[in-house]
Amino acid sequence: MRSVLQAVDEFLHGRGRFAVGAPVAAQVKWLLMFVLIFGALYGAVMASYSGLAAGRLHHLLYVAIKVPMLLLATFALCLPSFFVVNTVAGLRADLGDALKALVATQACLTIALASLGPVTAFFYICSMDYSMAVLFNGAMFALACFAAQMVMRRYYEPLMHRSRRHRAMLYFWFFFYAFVGIEMGWVLRPFIGDPGRPVAFFRADAWGNAYVVVARLIGRFLENLFAW
Repeated sequence: MRSVLQAVDEFLHGRGRFAVGAPVAAQVKWLLMFVLIFGALYGAVMASYSGLAAGRLHHLLYVAIKVPMLLLATFALCLPSFFVVNTVAGLRADLGDALKALVATQACLTIALASLGPVTAFFYICSMDYSMAVLFNGAMFALACFAAQMVMRRYYEPLMHRSRRHRAMLYFWFFFYAFVGIEMGWVLRPFIGDPGRPVAFFRADAWGNAYVVVARLIGRFLENLFAW
């Protein structure tokens, strides 16, 4: 565990084996390990909203598996489009360095999520409303994504010095990944777990439009806010 924490410290500071110019092979193994370990940690906290009740403990395990699955599946779905767009933009020669930046971003996202785990647990103690728990976790993911962009920019800085087109690729990835990730999260639910429903790895009604549901949740939140 100590070696993992030491590796996390090096990664967040961008030094040692995680320096921008360090060999890719020495980094990717650790970065994928970060995604699995810290994604699972936040998944367990996320699921504790309903998973601590009697007969529901296996929900913690389900979500600990599904959070890394969510991130890696979203990454895999977005990668072909990113490859094509970079090739069309004439940046294919830099694709290896760009991919390293994207994997590092995934790793930082999960580390940031794990660091926000105590905040999520505290919110669960203070609020028992399921809809608010869904929105709160969405906010935590957004905050973690913001932190991950800092690491992405660190790795992308040399690329942007080579060509301004890499900046456009950076924005393309961010918005495309967020768009796909939201829908993927909807398909892979439940994560938090509705206490009124039985525990299941996937919902029977998995398919649908996540953006319609998010809009309804935000509308309900605003109604409650103005009602106060």
